[in-house]
Amino acid sequence: MWKYALRRVLLAVPITLGVTIICFGLVFLAPGNPIDSLLPPDASRADVLALKQLYGFDKPIPIQYLLWLKRAATGDLGFSLQNHQPVLHEVLSALGNTFIIATGAVAIAFTLAFILGTVAAYHIGRPADRAATALAVLGVSIPNYWMGIVLIIIFAVKLGVLPATGMGSSGSTSFNIFHWSQLRFAVLPTITLTLVPLGVITRTTRSAVADALNQEFVEMLRAKGLGGFAVLRHAVRNALPQMLAVMGLQLGYLVGGSILIETVFTWPGTGFLLSKAVLTRDVPLLQGALLVLALNFVAINLVVDLIQMAIDPRIKRA
Repeated sequence: MWKYALRRVLLAVPITLGVTIICFGLVFLAPGNPIDSLLPPDASRADVLALKQLYGFDKPIPIQYLLWLKRAATGDLGFSLQNHQPVLHEVLSALGNTFIIATGAVAIAFTLAFILGTVAAYHIGRPADRAATALAVLGVSIPNYWMGIVLIIIFAVKLGVLPATGMGSSGSTSFNIFHWSQLRFAVLPTITLTLVPLGVITRTTRSAVADALNQEFVEMLRAKGLGGFAVLRHAVRNALPQMLAVMGLQLGYLVGGSILIETVFTWPGTGFLLSKAVLTRDVPLLQGALLVLALNFVAINLVVDLIQMAIDPRIKRA
């Protein structure tokens, strides 16, 4: 058990190193020069060179990467080119805002998907199965940003019961999820963010539980006289590792935020931060945001692997 856990942790090290290389080098593939957005069109060559030296853009890219990696290892991701604030502070603040809607979306999507997928697998081929499958297909087929616009039109424009954008008049500095006057701003983006994972996890749960119900051990349990609920409980437990793997991936996607959804609702999360960094060509902010989100995704999948090991004896023997 502990050997497997140690092996998974050690494997995360080269993955993390590869993530840093991709996060650093990816932004240099985009056209344009980040210095151009900081200087007037008539800036002299001396001014351009001075600014490049200030931000370290005058050095070869491999040297820039090594210096950036050294600073990143100590938690220093540099300063934003636009507002001159520490990148780490900007990213963590946006990540906290994303957690607000991602946590709600996780609770809704995982709970509903587990129930719908299990019911569909137990009543496979029946109306309950067809209804759950149709809902899952709709969840993965309808563009979530389009659904966000539809929800804004219905609940914000037509009915006027929920706000359309933002986090309230005070923003994220005093956002309190326990106060409805502020929580209401998170309702629409949370529902919109729920659609895709709800569809994906429902289909995965249905498939995993249905496969488990067709195994020989289920027939043995029924032959011993176990009721339908007890048999279903054993099947769900057997299918749980596969369900957890997909849930972990979806959780990583949710915490990573959605550029389109957060832009539609002007929600100042990680997706909105990334879109702003791309549009303003803010290289340090873009690199820092990508790195934090990628490391967060690696950490979530590592935790999911360890949880799978704890509940699946087949992994313990691996």
